[in-house]
Amino acid sequence: MTELTKEQQIAFEAAAFRRLVAHLRERSDVQNIDLMNLAGFCRNCLSNWYREAANEAGVGLDKEESREIVYGMPYEEWRALHQKEASQEQKAAFEQNRPKE
Repeated sequence: MTELTKEQQIAFEAAAFRRLVAHLRERSDVQNIDLMNLAGFCRNCLSNWYREAANEAGVGLDKEESREIVYGMPYEEWRALHQKEASQEQKAAFEQNRPKE
């Protein structure tokens, strides 16, 4: 395996993150509940992870700010434009796949 410097690793991870975010913005037809049911994470999870990393680094980022970074617009605006009501099947799958607390 190719040895990467720490700087290369961070740069490549950042590039992959930016590409994932761009892809999710382009695929607004894919609903968060479908992402959760298939992959176990969604846009909101990604924004939460981003916020947690910022907060751990001492940067005060709130929920709405981190969501806007991932969604590319305020979350409520994205919801109004793209989010559809989840079907009963989607809701049932979510309940079945949701991590137990």
